[in-house]
Amino acid sequence: MTVLQTSTGERLAGLRQWQREAFEEYFRREPRDFLAVATPGAGKTTFALTLASELLARHAVRSVTIVCPTEHLKKQWAEAAARFGIAIDPDFKNGQGALGRRYTGAAVTYAQVAAHPMLHRNRTEARRTLVVFDEVHHAGDALSWGDAVREAFDPAARRLALTGTPFRSDVNPIPFVDYVQDAEGVRRCSWDYNYGYAPALGDGVVRPVLFMAYSGEMRWRTKAGDELAARLGEPLTQDALAQAWKAALDPKGDWIKKVLAAADRRLTEVRNATPDAGGLVIATDHEAARAYARILRKITGQGATVVLSDDPTASKKISRFAESDERWMVAVRMVSEGVDVPRLMVGVYATSTSTALFFAQAVGRFVRSRRRGEVASVFLPSVPTLLELAGEMERERDHALDRPLKEGEEFDPEGRELDEARKKRDTPDAGEELPFETMEASAEFDRVLYDGSEFGGGTPDSPEEEDFLGLPGLLEPEQVAQLLRKRKADQRAGERKAPSGGEPDGGPPEHERVASLRKELQGLVGAWHHRTGRPHGMIHNELRRACGGPPIAQASPDQIAERIAKIRAWATGGS
Repeated sequence: MTVLQTSTGERLAGLRQWQREAFEEYFRREPRDFLAVATPGAGKTTFALTLASELLARHAVRSVTIVCPTEHLKKQWAEAAARFGIAIDPDFKNGQGALGRRYTGAAVTYAQVAAHPMLHRNRTEARRTLVVFDEVHHAGDALSWGDAVREAFDPAARRLALTGTPFRSDVNPIPFVDYVQDAEGVRRCSWDYNYGYAPALGDGVVRPVLFMAYSGEMRWRTKAGDELAARLGEPLTQDALAQAWKAALDPKGDWIKKVLAAADRRLTEVRNATPDAGGLVIATDHEAARAYARILRKITGQGATVVLSDDPTASKKISRFAESDERWMVAVRMVSEGVDVPRLMVGVYATSTSTALFFAQAVGRFVRSRRRGEVASVFLPSVPTLLELAGEMERERDHALDRPLKEGEEFDPEGRELDEARKKRDTPDAGEELPFETMEASAEFDRVLYDGSEFGGGTPDSPEEEDFLGLPGLLEPEQVAQLLRKRKADQRAGERKAPSGGEPDGGPPEHERVASLRKELQGLVGAWHHRTGRPHGMIHNELRRACGGPPIAQASPDQIAERIAKIRAWATGGS
């Protein structure tokens, strides 16, 4: 076993301020358990290994065990530890029992621990051990996992828990994490050091993220032969939204093709300032991933790196992509948390997984900053859940126990979705296939979300969309906000100067009139839905066929008013 013979001062040299503060807080108390919460991309690995090397140098511990979610992360940790002179075995198997003498410790997965907790307990008891829990929230994925982690590592001399997302919507307690009861009697997780996205953004540690949302018309045929339609970005029933979302992600439709083309245009702009910038498409399953790669080849003329979950060469592919200047990588959703490629600056969220935990992990792949001014862009469908999560990037969350479940809320959505993600996903799961044939899936630029605000709302292939796609790839967070606010002000000024189209002087601006009419129409469509049982999207399409004109997003005030009159006529028995 070899540990670099350096002083504490040398170990602290070059650390970011938050890493140094967390280090000092740890050694101020030297607790047995310490929970450090730091936003994805902030440098949790460097902090943990600095701490580990200090504890080894002080002989407070003699061995290090790193527990992480995926096989790929085991190798990443071992490579990072080697730079600190800490020899970690990433290939340790339960069957081998003992660790090789040349190693200071091992990297294992939570699943590996759950398979044989007593083996890992014996290893922990044999030497004074520091256990590092990477993304410790995974220890609460299942009660059995939590029990195994407790059994295996209860004897540890020191335990360091790390997470960038210290929240779950289930009520499974995370092992070795303290919970403090609030005034309402709800137990909430208590951390020892917290460094959130907002302060990290201010420090230039992470990138600002622009979310580019796309709506569009979806039409599909069910197995029974019925043709249904819906529009992303408009209120829909849960079933209609799920089917419209899947239609959008269907490689045979035009939605995903348009969005991938837009994302590639954005990547081209970013590469003007950062030539090695890369893009990542997060797909739902292997079949879709391969199809998206074929679409990207048609768009770019270049192949994309495809990373599949059961591919034994997945780690090598990720490492090779990280060190190259290739444009695109496509990965199944289950590897998103294991993808650590700092040059990723453009993403496409092409999966129907929608929990807060997974969304934060996915976006975390793009926020790691290498130099000040880098801007990340994530393309996603205009789905209410995703838009809400995108608008809450800077909101701190925590994990609460004892809270009552909301009506219709599942007991363990994260656990269910992460269990699904860990499955081999060669094709959509049985019973998960599209219950329809996609007939139309058009994409239209909807809006940009940044720092909790919304900007845009243009027409397909509009100059406004091109303006957003062409934003400089190097901007400070405040510069991004200023530029977006200026464009919003310019848009409003243009609306005020534009001919009123018959609107009397002193009347409301056209965009306000459009918003009011859309709201009125949507209320009438909702009432007609409850009366007839027809989906919202189908009703909108019937109104469009009856009255003519473009989709609702491009309809003029007069065209929307005509549809309002038509649906009122239907309600009173007219035609």
